[in-house]
Amino acid sequence: MSVEQAAVQRADFDQVMVPNYAPAAFIPVRGAGSHVWDQSGRELIDFAGGIAVNVLGHAHPKLVAALTEQANKLWHVSNVFTNEPALRLAHKLVNATFAERAFFCNSGAEANEAAFKLARRVAFDRFGSEKYEIIAALNSFHGRTLFTVNVGGQSKYSDGFGPKITGITHVPYNDLAALKAAISDKTCAVVLEPIQGEGGVLPAELGYLQGARDLCDAHDALLVFDEVQTGMGRSGHLFAYMHYGVVPDILTSAKSLGGGFPIAAMLTTEALAKHLVVGTHGTTYGGNPLACAVAEAVIDTVNTPEVLEGVKAKHRKFKTRLEQIGEKYGLFTQVRGLGLLIGCVLNDAWKGKAKDIFNAAEQEGLMILQAGPDVIRFAPSLVVEDADIDAGLDRFERAAAKLTQA
Repeated sequence: MSVEQAAVQRADFDQVMVPNYAPAAFIPVRGAGSHVWDQSGRELIDFAGGIAVNVLGHAHPKLVAALTEQANKLWHVSNVFTNEPALRLAHKLVNATFAERAFFCNSGAEANEAAFKLARRVAFDRFGSEKYEIIAALNSFHGRTLFTVNVGGQSKYSDGFGPKITGITHVPYNDLAALKAAISDKTCAVVLEPIQGEGGVLPAELGYLQGARDLCDAHDALLVFDEVQTGMGRSGHLFAYMHYGVVPDILTSAKSLGGGFPIAAMLTTEALAKHLVVGTHGTTYGGNPLACAVAEAVIDTVNTPEVLEGVKAKHRKFKTRLEQIGEKYGLFTQVRGLGLLIGCVLNDAWKGKAKDIFNAAEQEGLMILQAGPDVIRFAPSLVVEDADIDAGLDRFERAAAKLTQA
């Protein structure tokens, strides 16, 4: 029997995989909508969405059709050539946003790497070599490359990999005074998540983002919004900057952009994009026809009033029930977030026990997420059925009941 045909189990992970993950004890093998089945045939409701990736759930027929059609045409040509799906997708993103130019890559980290390189190159070209400093927020998360993990404001991810990239400063999130004190004419960019995802599902205050925009303008710095987790309808708008009405100079998107197929984008203006001339940055797989064809189907489906208004209605449904559960079982101090990126902040009695709640939910047939040890995170499909919301939250309540009665 070949390796491809051999039966595999969860124990195989510990034998053949690098141990940088600690996956759950079961292996999902099939999904449909907001439901997943594991190797044993057990059904689970998915409120994790592949960490805010499966924006239209599992095996959405429009995405399956787009992938199948493109798979029978052209898989890959590299960026020595362009391709039709990439150009169509770029047009749709440009037409739907502030942006005038798109750069495609494969992951959020790559999109942020491109954004940070662009910001430094723009400053170098316009103002010289001394203007290279980047300001980011504490508890932010921007990826796992050496550059992006250093811009991210969590030292637990950046320590232990040699000398850190210089010229990066971190300030408290939602603290405009701290940002004002840190910014200078040496600052090339301020990098912010409109909602801190890995940092605890913490939305920005409107005045904070407006103030950041003004400070960047005053110091000839670029405002970069990392919308890797908040983009593609997750907030109830196509991108979260639209909720706030604060327009960045550069925006990054990934996760939901491909609905489960790896793709990412950096969006910016024509004036800034021209600083990345031929040869200054690149990627072999970026703009892959398969990925772009799927992402085109995603944006066609998500960027509609029906879906985006539905996200806001589903948010209210989730929040109301979660607040009831939190109060009944004494779990949460707050339920926060925008759209279908929701965080339940654990109270003092449950601080540090998000993993326990994650495990209890899985035992009840529910897939959820953590955002650190103190926040339970929900990032379901944007088109999750109301009946699935009710059923999934019933399972969550059963998990809460068992935990608090133990």
